[in-house]
Amino acid sequence: MASALGRLVRLSILRPPRRSPLTPSSVPGNTVTACRTAVCSSSGAMLPKPRKTPFGLIRIALIVVPFLYVGTQISKNFAALLEEHDIFVPEDDDDDD
Repeated sequence: MASALGRLVRLSILRPPRRSPLTPSSVPGNTVTACRTAVCSSSGAMLPKPRKTPFGLIRIALIVVPFLYVGTQISKNFAALLEEHDIFVPEDDDDDD
């Protein structure tokens, strides 16, 4: 642990600090403009809106419903297996008074 910490300290002292790409450089006249590639093009123009995917809820339902069904089947079969081997047997309460 101590040797790893010592190596980390030596490496942090020997390496020059990293510069952020958004900080202005020390050269006069050379400025960095912030541009997000998801919103702006390389020239700085705004990109058009992305196209919407229709039927989003139907697609979600087509994925969620089968996996919920498979999960319930696995749970039901595992509960039957536990009950068959007397690992977990629910108590039958006879409260017919």
